[in-house]
This record gives sequence, C-alpha cells and structure tokens, in this order.
Amino acid sequence: MSFARFFLFIFALSVASLLWLAGNSRVRAQQNTPTPAQDQTTTISLDGGKIFRNHCAACHGASGNGDGPAAAALKTKVPQLATLARRNHGTFPTDRVRSVIAGDDGHAAHGSREMPVWGPIFHEIENDQDLGYVRLRNVTEYLKSIQQK
Repeated sequence: MSFARFFLFIFALSVASLLWLAGNSRVRAQQNTPTPAQDQTTTISLDGGKIFRNHCAACHGASGNGDGPAAAALKTKVPQLATLARRNHGTFPTDRVRSVIAGDDGHAAHGSREMPVWGPIFHEIENDQDLGYVRLRNVTEYLKSIQQK
C-alpha cells in the first residue's frame, strides 16, 4: 500500500471515529446518568480468569488445552496454554506470554499491538492507572496457575 493510500485510510478512519464519538456523546448527554451498578456492567474485569474466559477461551479452550469452540475454524492449530511450562523445561515463560498477549511479538492470530483482536483492554490507562498492564499481569498469572505438571 502506498504512503498516500495509507494516509487517506488513516485520515478517513480518524474522521469516522470522530463523527461516531460526537454522535455518541450527544446521545449520552440526552440520557440519564447511569447508576454505579449499571456502569459496572460495562467495566472490563481485572480478574485474570474472567479475562481469559471472555477473550481467550473461545480459541484456547476453558482449561487452556487449545480446544475452544472456535479452534476448529482456524487455519493453524491453537496452542495448548496449559502446557507452556512443561514445553519450556518446567519454567513458565512469563515474558514471552506477556509479549504474545500484548501483541508485541506480531503474532498474526492476535493482531498487531495497535489493534489486537480483543481490543485495547491490555493498553488502557484509566483514572491515571495503567489498568491494561494490570489485566495483562493478571491474565498471565492466571495462565501460570493452570499449568499442567
């Protein structure tokens, strides 16, 4: 893709995003302010197990064995996450796992760092806290906790 086409694509995407945000903020202003209980339903969990079930289990399976309901539809075999430590000579590869989840290593199935398939949940900064990093750490720790011996 040429630089000019790439620039036009980014520009169009930016304009569309701004228009969507402007329309969305107008609708919110017209609606009643949600109660705290309602607002919590839109909050992305910080619990590593819940994050895994909501964003990873469709492919990797509920217990991390690569047997999720979407796995059969993929072109490449889904890795068994529950055996990462065993396949790494008994040591859980924490840094490698974080890198793959965050999109830093360019893992094609997960998308790029700018737009991983699950969205920006691992790159969010909310209320001056890097909750994206907290989620990344928690889902990594969850994966570490489900390792098979």
